[in-house]
Amino acid sequence: MKILVTGSSGLVGKALGAFLGAGGHGVTRLVRSRPRSGTAEVHWDPDVGSIDMSGLEGLDAVVHLAGESIATGRWTAEKKAKIRESRVKGTRLLCESLARLGQPPRVLVSASAIGYYGDRGDEILREESASGSGFLAQVCREWEAATESAIQKGIRVVHLRIGVVLSPLGGALAKMLLPFRMGLGGIIGSGRQFMSWIALEDLVGSITYALTTDAIRGPVNAVAPHPVMNREFTKTLGRVLGRPTLFPMPAFAARLAFGEMADELLLSSGRVEPARLSTTGYVFRYPTLEGALRHLLGKK
Repeated sequence: MKILVTGSSGLVGKALGAFLGAGGHGVTRLVRSRPRSGTAEVHWDPDVGSIDMSGLEGLDAVVHLAGESIATGRWTAEKKAKIRESRVKGTRLLCESLARLGQPPRVLVSASAIGYYGDRGDEILREESASGSGFLAQVCREWEAATESAIQKGIRVVHLRIGVVLSPLGGALAKMLLPFRMGLGGIIGSGRQFMSWIALEDLVGSITYALTTDAIRGPVNAVAPHPVMNREFTKTLGRVLGRPTLFPMPAFAARLAFGEMADELLLSSGRVEPARLSTTGYVFRYPTLEGALRHLLGKK
């Protein structure tokens, strides 16, 4: 297939591009910078609403991953506006542009997040579960709604609600490794909040599966089948690294250090299940946390 990828310079985008390329697919990158000569790059600028329409011709599929990082810097009003606008404006521009094509791509896999469900304690959350409250839930609702023009055009749209992506190369796990290796890791808050995670290889696998499985459309939870409480995650990571986990971060300390982000990312509980992936036949490479961590960190 000829596949357009946005957010191709990020952790997931790099891994996806390499995987698709190795599989013989043609990967075109949608980039904000000036396209380099001799590369498969197409320019866009969501801030001003511009996109090179000629570069969208002849596509079979699109994977849309672009968006401002939610885990860097405090959530000031300016930061929250960037988080929202980078997702909503960018998605709307891309989808409206695809809808104007005479021959649009057959499928769009558009990133969303399990933040859609909000803080829900130990409630089991599947794709049909209602959206929750809070900033991230609102962003996710608007993010998914911004694909409407593509849906109306007849493009098969998949909203991939992504959990905590585990990789030593970036994201949450990469930030945890130094303190845990120094023996300074510990539970956050009560430790009873559920973490719904997915190994990077399974996220790439889920995206590829969504691209090629016609039966899949709408919301799809991209999480491993066994979510764990923060307490279990902490103990498991310590065990894999062979280090103690005796230094907790109380909720008040997390809020002091990270502000509003602490409540929505660190202290929030989301017990999310990948019902749609499982029922349609996706086989997880790393369904359990310890197996995933041992593979990712090279620990036998």
